[in-house]
Amino acid sequence: MSTPSDAPTATVRDSDSQDHWELSKLPRNARPKATAGQYRILDHRPIGDRYMALTLDAPVIAHTAQPGQFVMLTAARRGEKTPALPRPMAIYSTDVTAGTIQVLYGVVGSGTKRLQSFEIAEEMFVVGPLGRSFEIEEGTRRVLLIGRGIGTCSLTTVAQANADNGIETIAVTSAREPSALIGADHYRSHGAKVYEVTDQTGDSTPEALFATLTTDWDSNPPELIMTCGSDRLTRVSEDLAVRWGSRVQVSVEAHMACGLGYCHGCASGARSEGDESPLICNDGPVFSWEPVSAAVCTP
Repeated sequence: MSTPSDAPTATVRDSDSQDHWELSKLPRNARPKATAGQYRILDHRPIGDRYMALTLDAPVIAHTAQPGQFVMLTAARRGEKTPALPRPMAIYSTDVTAGTIQVLYGVVGSGTKRLQSFEIAEEMFVVGPLGRSFEIEEGTRRVLLIGRGIGTCSLTTVAQANADNGIETIAVTSAREPSALIGADHYRSHGAKVYEVTDQTGDSTPEALFATLTTDWDSNPPELIMTCGSDRLTRVSEDLAVRWGSRVQVSVEAHMACGLGYCHGCASGARSEGDESPLICNDGPVFSWEPVSAAVCTP
């Protein structure tokens, strides 16, 4: 979660495909109650030349956050009125023992530039954990994570949870160039098999990635694929799911004003029985990504 890139829309297959794929709400699983408060900054440093890593002393969030959830960070200091709107950020990692959470973010606009100005020992107003988490069914043995750029941050806590639960993790981190890759060391620290692919090296194309993963995992494929950060990686996930019979879950990135479902400004575009499409902040950001018969999609 952060400023959206080319995140998936409700349907990505072209009109000639037999099946369209769409967002669908996951079961309304129990989730922890969100808290709001001032949290002390323990560390705040650059990661390469693109990103910042922010570590907060937030024991309640660290103990309750589930994989794929996010927090809203307020860039205005206490007593300031601007910027008025908080920024949604995926929880990159948690440390229950230390009572800390870490988020990674790119400095892309005035709000994140203001976040960048916060120093160690300052306090930041945070709301979280928010949103619905990834769902791993009982009996799952192997999970494939496919993330690109800052979208990878929505997937990293899955690897942590998998390590605790004896589930094997395969992780793909993709970016334009090697210096922009995120999460590889974190994944490896939790026992994941990691693929680092970039546009610069030519191994991040859908065709190349599909070939690599099918060569390595056709004989023992993952039951579940999770993805975030790129429309083209969602397409790869679809093709792999069809080949392997795997389920797909996607974390959708979006601009958010509140993160709580009050403003109704982050509709997902997914089908709904009601008048409004499910909200990314409240019904997501994690959704099931499922094939729908072309006949169903035809008005």
